[in-house]
Amino acid sequence: MTTALDHAELATALRGHLVTPTDPDYDRARAVYNAMIDRRPAAIAYCRDAADVIACVRYGRDHDLTLAVRGGGHNAGGLGVWEDALVIDLSQMHSVTVDPEHHTVRVDGGCVWGDVDHATVAFGMATPSGFLASTGVGGLTLGGGIGYLSRRFGLTVDNLLGADVVLADGTFVHTDADRHPDLYWALRGGGGNFGVVTSFTFRCHDIGEHGTVIGGPVLYDIADTGAVMRWYRELLPALPEELSGWIGLITVPPAPPFPEQLWGRKACGIVWCYTGPHDRADEVLEPIRTFGDPLLVGLHPLPFTALQSAFDGLYPAGLQWYWRADFFREISDEAIAVHERFGAGLPTGHSTMHLYPIDGAAGRVPADETSFAYRDGGWAGVIVGVDPDPANADLITRWAKDYWTALHPTSAGGAYVNFLMDEGQDRVRAAYRDNYDRLTHVKRQHDPDNVFHVNQNIAPA
Repeated sequence: MTTALDHAELATALRGHLVTPTDPDYDRARAVYNAMIDRRPAAIAYCRDAADVIACVRYGRDHDLTLAVRGGGHNAGGLGVWEDALVIDLSQMHSVTVDPEHHTVRVDGGCVWGDVDHATVAFGMATPSGFLASTGVGGLTLGGGIGYLSRRFGLTVDNLLGADVVLADGTFVHTDADRHPDLYWALRGGGGNFGVVTSFTFRCHDIGEHGTVIGGPVLYDIADTGAVMRWYRELLPALPEELSGWIGLITVPPAPPFPEQLWGRKACGIVWCYTGPHDRADEVLEPIRTFGDPLLVGLHPLPFTALQSAFDGLYPAGLQWYWRADFFREISDEAIAVHERFGAGLPTGHSTMHLYPIDGAAGRVPADETSFAYRDGGWAGVIVGVDPDPANADLITRWAKDYWTALHPTSAGGAYVNFLMDEGQDRVRAAYRDNYDRLTHVKRQHDPDNVFHVNQNIAPA
């Protein structure tokens, strides 16, 4: 391992600052969102601009250091840090510039989605992202980007117009449909395998009325899970694309705005988001308001920023997380039986299962147009065991693994790379289907030595 004294050359080269194991804030600096990850990097470089990133990549190569790249730090497997690695931390690169005339936004690589939404919603616009404002733009985008707006406007990668990238040899390029088109194709779903993205340019879309959507949760008793899932699987594909909703199994949080009589109760919930004209909302939402015997109907107008950040307070950084995931073409009766069994046994208040729809605009993109390959409809599913207490790590891990093992035979085979932990190369290959081989060739062209391997790795062909 390179000693802290050896890093003086890099520290001098940076506009940002370098944290090493001898510094008092080292433990804070090496922490990531998932507190189950406990790794000790050689140094953490807080970059201020692309020049700092270039300096880090070149220094890491010159000194044979493993490189890890951290944007928001949300990655399931904690791949923003690594043992004895130089962590290239982008969090101080967080400017956002909106072009309302051309409906675009330029976003620094260290931004989280809350930064982007704050800027774009002021103009009544948004770009498709995920479901938490605290998620990093870089990680979510490079893995695909499934969220509330995907049915209407596609995945995040479908709205990526260009990117500035520091490559493995320390060179800086801009890539888009015309410049380095192979790299542009690979970045749209291929993860952090191809370089460090220092800025993204996205297409924006008008949403709701001045950035106001109609959304929120509708909750049903956990005993109604089977009936709700059978209704939902038929209803959702037939809904207007302005309306989307993900379904999950949850424990009602013991906090407002949930009614106190529901606190701690297990539930099957759907969180809806309607971005169409408000004068059509009653008609579009009628089947949702009237189905079954809900415990709570929490649909109301709210800023898109409020919906995107609604769960951030429930899931702050520092919880223990264990993730398992798959894609599903359908929610089969066999799968519903598994959800009923494991939903009734949610082990902790934060543990949950979600199914996020991939259809509408996201499903109309050809599977080979971007490296994100699962375009034939269905859902991205994730099972997460979560708890604040490290003493419960084994409990939540075992529940998630058992749930996944029972559910996996009903899946499409692969999983969303943003939800993968360290699950082996076969799982990475399955995530990309027929696009995997092309990705290995792009990797060989841009990173033949596999410098960027702290990720869901695609080795060079």
